[in-house]
Order: sequence, then C-alpha cells, then structure tokens
Amino acid sequence: MKKLVLYFLFTLFPGIIFAQQVPSDLREAIRLVDVWLEAQRDYDHIPGMSVGIVKDQQLIWSKAYGFADLKKNVASEPNTIYSICSISKLFTSVAIMQLYEAGKLRLDDSISYLLPAFNIKQQYPGSGPITIRSLLTHSSGLPRESDYPYWTGPDYPFPTQQQLADKLSKQKTLYPATTYFQYSNLGMSLLGEVIAKVSGKPYDVYVEENILKPLRLQTTHPYLPAALWGNKFATGYGGLKRDGTRDVIPLFDARGVQAAAGYSSTVEDLARFASWQFRLLKNGGKEILKASTLKEMQRVQWVDPDWKTHWGLGFSISQQEGKTLFGHGGSCPGYRTVLTLDPQEKYAFVVMINAGASPEKYANGIRSILLKAKSKEKINKADSIALESYAGHYNGQPFGSEFAILPMQGKLAMVYLPNDRPSEGITYLKKVEGDTFRRVRDDETLGEEVIFEKDKTGKVTRLFRHSNYYTKIQ
Repeated sequence: MKKLVLYFLFTLFPGIIFAQQVPSDLREAIRLVDVWLEAQRDYDHIPGMSVGIVKDQQLIWSKAYGFADLKKNVASEPNTIYSICSISKLFTSVAIMQLYEAGKLRLDDSISYLLPAFNIKQQYPGSGPITIRSLLTHSSGLPRESDYPYWTGPDYPFPTQQQLADKLSKQKTLYPATTYFQYSNLGMSLLGEVIAKVSGKPYDVYVEENILKPLRLQTTHPYLPAALWGNKFATGYGGLKRDGTRDVIPLFDARGVQAAAGYSSTVEDLARFASWQFRLLKNGGKEILKASTLKEMQRVQWVDPDWKTHWGLGFSISQQEGKTLFGHGGSCPGYRTVLTLDPQEKYAFVVMINAGASPEKYANGIRSILLKAKSKEKINKADSIALESYAGHYNGQPFGSEFAILPMQGKLAMVYLPNDRPSEGITYLKKVEGDTFRRVRDDETLGEEVIFEKDKTGKVTRLFRHSNYYTKIQ
C-alpha cells in the first residue's frame, strides 16, 4: 500500500520531497555532522550556512547555521535564498538538451551557425568550429569572461546582453577549439542566447516554463530577488580578512551573464532538483528530459590533457574513493554554493554559504562522515543510552581547540574541532569497565586507556588520557 501511495504521489506531484525523516542507521552519523558543521562555521567565521542531505527521493536532513543578515540578526534557515551562481549552468545545460531532444539544434552545430552575430576573432586558423558541445564542456577555446570587470567590486558591473554582444568583436579566442579545458562564463552566457534564439522565447521565460515550474522549484529563479535581500534572501559577505571579519558585499545583477551565473535558490529546491535526477535515472522514460539524455550529460565528455579535469555536458565530474560524483559549484560576490550527487549511493549534498568560503569542504566532510560512520550492525539501545552521559565537548588545549565525543556504533567517537577532514579524524573508544574506555586502533586492537571522571551527581567533568586531564566544557 505504501509503495502504491508513493507511486501516485510521484506521478501527480513530480519533484516532491517528503517530510524529513533521518534513517535510524544514519542518526548517529548525522549528529556528528551537525556537531562538526556547527563548530566549523564558528571557527571559519562564516556568517550563515544552509545544508541538506538527500537520499534518493527524500531530503532526509537539513539545517541552517548562523545568520542570513548579521546586522539585522536574521537567522539562516534551510529555505533561505542564496545566489547559486554557476550552478545556474546546470539549468542552462538542461534547457539546451531539451532543445536538442526536440530536434531544434545539434550538439555539433557551430555557435556561429546558430548565432550569426557571433564574431569573436579566431586567432588560430587551424581551429575547428566552436560548437554547442564544446561550450557545454568548456573546451571551446573561448576566454573565461566577457571583456568587462564584473567580478570587480564594489560595483560588480555585469554587462547587458547587448553589451556582451558588442564586445565580442573586440575579443579573441584563447585556445584552438577542443584543445584545452578553459572554464568559460562567456561560453555559457552565449548558450543562453542560443536558447532564446532557437526557442523563440526570452531565456528566463523558457526556463521558468520548461524546467522550474514542471519540477515545482518554487524558490529557484534565473535572477536574484532584490526585494528579499537581507531577509529571506541572505546578505552576501566577502572573504575572511586577517582580523577575522568579512565585509558586506553589495547586491549584484548578473544581467547578460544570467545563463551562467544569475540564479538564486534554496537547499530545499536544489534537493528537489537532485531527486529528479535520481528518479529519472532509475525509472527511465522522460520527465523534463529523457533518462538517456541526462545519462549522457553525466558521462565524461571531455578530459583535459592533464588528465585531472573531467567534464560532462554541463556537469562537473570527479572521483572520490573510487566513486564517480557529479554536480556543480557556484561562486559569486558574497556567496558560495555546491551541489554534489553520488549516483551509486543515491546521496546528494547541498551546501550554501553567504560568504567567500569553500562549500566543497563541507559537502565532502558530510559525505565522508556518512560513509564511514553508517552503522552496519544492530546496536543495543540501552548501551547507546548509557554512552550518552559521556557525550559533549572537551577542552583540547594545548594540542587543539576542542574535541567532541559522541556515541557511535556502540562505542564513543572522538573528533577534534575544527577539522577539515572529519572522517579521518575520528578516534573510537571502546568501553572495558565502569567509566574506563580504551582507544580502538585501526587493526581493532585496543590502545591506551581513557578514563572519565564524574562528580557526586554522576555528571562527567573531565577525562584522563596519556597521563593528562581534559575538562568537559559543554
């Protein structure tokens, strides 16, 4: 019956994400994720951060930390809106592939054929054509940007579509086509013009009608909602300065670079976008795109001569621990975001930050904790409750700022904070008797003792390890 209900809900409401429900075998791991993120946000001096974990068709956990606006004391939420910058390219790429499926363009069509006004100087006579495929894979040889200083503050003067077109004749190619990887916002902006030309509709109208509305991405738009800035739409802040502060970044308008960097969204909407991909790849058929088309987009289409950079049709593709991941990151003035999908585990990770900081570090950390700490055995509930009395934060000085201890897999897990590689920093402690534990080595043998001390009420006050004491601070 449950499967039947789910089937009809997915049929009637594509893109739906059900109420969050953390699987029982992930609860301990996600608790560690929460503790780690909260500490990292503080130590990295990040104003606000919203994160989400998707498991196939569910947003199983999301949380926000810090503030969408520091001056107004507006708290960040999972549905806080952020600029997603280059994640915009995924929506542009999907739109191109829809037109490809409709027979309105071919991937090997030259950009000059589709846009007769395309008149950039080709400085390599032996170069092949600049094609739709090469633009999607960032191998076109075009320069990274249109010739305007729009990443320069404080004004961030993004060009209009007309200004971008007017400047093309004064620019020249950087490399011969299909020779090197060169990430190009200019190239993806031109694909936005292709979408408008071929579809006969303005770019933003096309993507709203054919992608965002069908997937019910109600808080995703090909623009930044200026009226909500500083409230539902997070204020952006710059990179961390030496004094530990960050400057407020004025709101920008991507204008002619909209198709490459102009979108805004939320954790919840990007979770729906990820679930659509998992669903389509699993079920086959067609929903927005054919499953075969999406699969082709997420297949390696370009390998740089250095053999380190791999790209699909719009998607960045990488390997971690022997597993293929795909997705995209975004970096704009005041915002950094990332969407990473693990197709084998059917996990997706969304991290959105309203400051110049690395979201990939957090997404990779979350994924590594889940994969390492997922329990594969049944743990006695009474034992877990008993271990809870040792949980908390302990003073880690002078070797580290602090460390956290949490129940995990019938043991205690200890991890120093801050920690850029949290899964690698987990130390397990196994109870041997009373309040005495021993460190579990990688080969499962037991190491030194760790003894917890309690006050008269039975509350843990400190622990003893290597002949030294560490006070419980929280």
